[in-house]
Amino acid sequence: MFAARHMGLKVVLASEGEHSLISEVHEGINIDFSAFEHSVHTIVQAAGEIPFAGIIGCDDSTVELAAAAAQALGLPHNPPEAARLSRRKDLSRRHLQKYGCAVPEHRYLDLSQDLGPQISDLSYPCVVKPIHLSASRGVIRANNSVELLKACERIKPIMAGASDPIEANRALIEDYIDGVEVAYEGFLYEGELNTLAIFDKPIPLEGPFFEESIYATPSQLSPEQQQVIKESVAQACQAYGLKTGPIHAELRVNSDNAWILEVASRTIGGDCGRTLDSSEESGFSIEELAISLAIGKKVNPKPIQGSRGVMMIPIPKGGILKGVAGQEEAQQVAFVEKVNIIISEGHELVPLPEGEQYPGYIFARADTPQQVINALQEAHNKLEFKISPLWKIGGSLPNN
Repeated sequence: MFAARHMGLKVVLASEGEHSLISEVHEGINIDFSAFEHSVHTIVQAAGEIPFAGIIGCDDSTVELAAAAAQALGLPHNPPEAARLSRRKDLSRRHLQKYGCAVPEHRYLDLSQDLGPQISDLSYPCVVKPIHLSASRGVIRANNSVELLKACERIKPIMAGASDPIEANRALIEDYIDGVEVAYEGFLYEGELNTLAIFDKPIPLEGPFFEESIYATPSQLSPEQQQVIKESVAQACQAYGLKTGPIHAELRVNSDNAWILEVASRTIGGDCGRTLDSSEESGFSIEELAISLAIGKKVNPKPIQGSRGVMMIPIPKGGILKGVAGQEEAQQVAFVEKVNIIISEGHELVPLPEGEQYPGYIFARADTPQQVINALQEAHNKLEFKISPLWKIGGSLPNN
């Protein structure tokens, strides 16, 4: 919103609510995300009254709709089918494998059917995940068939809320890939991939759940490994047919290859994009980049200076948040820019794999990636979460 205003543009928000979700944006379009064609028609009709310069999907669930509406209005867009491939893990894995991209060996499970015959010939360890969710929600590693069956039972209620019957019942299961995990941030302009940053994830993500924590850039991987990462992401974008807009990718890197876990046609999630922003008032922001691409404006961001990082603060345990001590001390750690707790006192904390929100973020900048990593860890160690047990009606145990 602020980025659009800085660019002299007006924001119109399309959502399922009767009123705008953002108090500063009074005008909005009421749509039903479960009625795809009708939603496209509603947006096109609204554009007849308020001509749009561009349309942006804010997350995985809306990128396909945004692409279809932009296509109908003749605005810059990705092909809707390409956007759909980028948000559905089952479709993307199959498509990328067809085009020779490096993806884990995989198959699909129908959780509404008997799992025994479906998993009888699997090798372990493996990872099971919903096909449509992000932020590691519902992603579980299993080291044997007993763990896998328990994991499938655990993710059933997580998937059950999907309006699409396929998304509510189909899970993706794939080989667990040993190696380091990285995040790639870039953008497409007229089909050409441009790199903004490669983030290392220095805290190993080995399971059973895959809670994100520290991102640090520039990457400390070798130039050769970084080149393989860029080539893998570019190959995936070409395979999808993506043409324009931001790209967020997750990969596992080992001596064999850079294995694609995800290539999404959106910006990095949450507040993590702040690590890419320029400190100058008139400088680069990830939102301005996304808006510029959506209206067909060429962008040429300056290379990131120094080292930067963010920690997505992990949830120590489930329960009701009563407070967070040590914020001032964490803020005073050398190289820390900001400690931002975004969940208010009194709200429930739900850990992965069921949860989908982090309690906050810590940002740091320094001369080297290791200084950034050390600062983030030191600041996190100064935080003390005060959490009360959550008791369910019926005498169930606290949510731990």
